[in-house]
Amino acid sequence: MLWIGLHLPLLSLESFLATLPDGRRDAPVALVEAHQVVQASASARALGVKPGLKRATALALAPQLLLGQADPHRDAQALASVAHAALAFSPRVCLSPPQGVLVEVEASLRYFGGREALLRRLHAAVQPLGHVFHCVGTPTARGSALLSRVHDGLQCADAAALQAALDAAPVWLLGPGREHWEALQGMGLNTLGDLRSLPRAGVARRFGQALLDELDQALGRRPDPREPIELPAAFHSELELFARADTTEQVLQGAQVLLARLIAWLSAQHAFVRRFSLQMKHEPRWRRDARTPQHTTLELALAEPSRDARHLAGLLRERLAQLTLAAPTLELSLRASDIARKPPPNAELFPTPRSEHEGLTRLLERLQARLGRERVQRVLPVQDHRPEHASRSCAAALGEGPRWPPELPRLRRQDLPATPGLARPVWVLPQALPLAEQRSMPLLDRQPLQLLAGPERVEAGWWDGEAVERDYFIAQTQEGALVWLYRARLPFSANAEGEGWFLQGRFG
Repeated sequence: MLWIGLHLPLLSLESFLATLPDGRRDAPVALVEAHQVVQASASARALGVKPGLKRATALALAPQLLLGQADPHRDAQALASVAHAALAFSPRVCLSPPQGVLVEVEASLRYFGGREALLRRLHAAVQPLGHVFHCVGTPTARGSALLSRVHDGLQCADAAALQAALDAAPVWLLGPGREHWEALQGMGLNTLGDLRSLPRAGVARRFGQALLDELDQALGRRPDPREPIELPAAFHSELELFARADTTEQVLQGAQVLLARLIAWLSAQHAFVRRFSLQMKHEPRWRRDARTPQHTTLELALAEPSRDARHLAGLLRERLAQLTLAAPTLELSLRASDIARKPPPNAELFPTPRSEHEGLTRLLERLQARLGRERVQRVLPVQDHRPEHASRSCAAALGEGPRWPPELPRLRRQDLPATPGLARPVWVLPQALPLAEQRSMPLLDRQPLQLLAGPERVEAGWWDGEAVERDYFIAQTQEGALVWLYRARLPFSANAEGEGWFLQGRFG
């Protein structure tokens, strides 16, 4: 077996920094718990702030220090996202709290092209979550969990290499070893190799059997059952902002953290999201009055399921740009349950019809997000020979394909004529334009037109009170442009529509 151990030494600090605006993430930062520093950033350590200091002492050393409260729930959500990203490479993923994730990848090596290729892809999957982590591979889960705390990139191919690496590891890696660290150090036992050289009975009598059991599990000499995590059926992640967000741009910075977690959850089940919602909870004391809502929810629906982080962030940016916050926001919540499972996109060298359709779909989504759904329309053909009634505009539908309005009759292939008449122009005027005549021939811009084809006779509309009887012609201007003309066929039609020639459309 091959267990990959991921250890995130700065998990608490990184999960807190994700709540800060970009301009404040480089400032000296420290996390406190019970008025004591538990973790400090590199810039804070350069000023003398280190774990174990009292809060007042840390502020005396660095008055500009930014203090945050350690939050185990916030850390657990961040660690769960790392585990979700790892689920895309193996179904056996286990949490090793408070800062570790274990992945058994022996059965996945061939599929991903070997250990090195799998590790590269695993790094690429975890990187968007914004965490620094150590990665170690050993034959045992406990061995990977322990060694990843002091090594990065170590690979132990067999039990002998694992034992050598553990013998050189510090004894405080073991849980009971941390409890008895002073006594063990006083006896000169600094490494696990020193501890293993002592008689087991004496060690168990002095420090307890749990110390030896954990060491045996790391060496593979004792069972170490692990319970794999289960992926939740629906995605829900929350983020409490350090400072209130007064603008949608500040909201977007926090929402991008939640989107990265959503992508990890989708990748774990090889799925794509159809719609998701972002809820912005407002600070109560900054709400203007009782009518101001407690939260604002933004629903986003995709024309085609996706898990592209840049695409989802772009859609969210467009929607947030149109939103005016009712009150400052302190907490964000992202939810998603409507997903689709389909093969991953093909990374083709040359464009295919499928990739071109995807590009048009994404353009549709961006336009709808920016302009609104009703302002992005598509043209549908209608089974009517009259040009002014032969098409209809309707809102472009979101979903797997265009939706035909139920009130419109569908055109079937058998309804189309086998030998079509005159070609129809793409550009049809909203209202037919009357033309001047000279010797019963039409004029356009005071220039005579040459009739090239026609007539195409259209008689329709008697059922809705807008009957027409027309003869259509294709004509050419002196510059060579083609236009579409008609004139009334019968005298009573001329009385209804007007006498003479009319310009109906232009050919491109």
